[in-house]
Amino acid sequence: MDYHHSLDSTILSVLNERAKQLEDALSMTVLAYVGSIHPGFLRKFRDAIEMLRSRATYADSIGVLLRTGGGSAEMAESMATILRNHFAEVNFIVPDIAMSAGTILCMSGDRIYMDYSSALGPIDPQVISPDGTGYIAAMGYLDKVEEITAKSARTQADVVFLRSIDLGRLALYEQARSFSIDLLKEWLVEFKFKNWTLHRTTNAGQPVTPDEKQQRAEAIAVALSDHKRWRSHGRALDIKKLVKLGLQIDDYSKQDVLLRSIRAYNDPLSEYVERTGKSIFIHSHILNGEL
Repeated sequence: MDYHHSLDSTILSVLNERAKQLEDALSMTVLAYVGSIHPGFLRKFRDAIEMLRSRATYADSIGVLLRTGGGSAEMAESMATILRNHFAEVNFIVPDIAMSAGTILCMSGDRIYMDYSSALGPIDPQVISPDGTGYIAAMGYLDKVEEITAKSARTQADVVFLRSIDLGRLALYEQARSFSIDLLKEWLVEFKFKNWTLHRTTNAGQPVTPDEKQQRAEAIAVALSDHKRWRSHGRALDIKKLVKLGLQIDDYSKQDVLLRSIRAYNDPLSEYVERTGKSIFIHSHILNGEL
């Protein structure tokens, strides 16, 4: 017991030191969030951001080191609102993965930092399962319904499935899909594209119009939510795939100092969370460790 307590204290001390080094490398306040994007963690996140803002050395800008398998789009919206209320510039650092609702949350940032091995994921809104025990991916369910209803001839299994559909729940899933797409379109225009004033390739040097920003945002949102295109809720979308969609990503793969600083913090942090089995881990050196 004492050994594990001593080990954890040592690890947290190392994480504090490396978080500070990363802050100085980026010139922004750094907070790590590892875990599901779940409403049950919102107060903890809010309290962390409020305390950070009152003590931050870099008071105007925050970098959220994010590692998540996803969760609630509504929770992502609430987290973005909290971040924007306290920091003028919000950035996301994704050393490993930020899937589904994590990807949605990243779109609320001014910048997204990734390396060649990092990944975001398709936008597949998570909704409470019929038995209330957890989340399920809405897109796969909707795709199955669309596939069966489009058939000219249906099997007995198809008929049984269609009869089992709760129309109210189906409407909920469709609303979740529309909500996720709308969030992306709004955030991309307001935050990701706010400094996109001139065309860089086609029509280079020409001003970017508001309509062009809207069109680009809608194209990205629709592409990320196209479950048939990606085939899997867990499909890893690396920098090359994201750039092809029209997103601008800050690739730190060849920025040696920044790459080392991010990994020196992220790797032991991830190992600590996995070893301790924590469902949520929020860390900042400013608050002297884990929250």
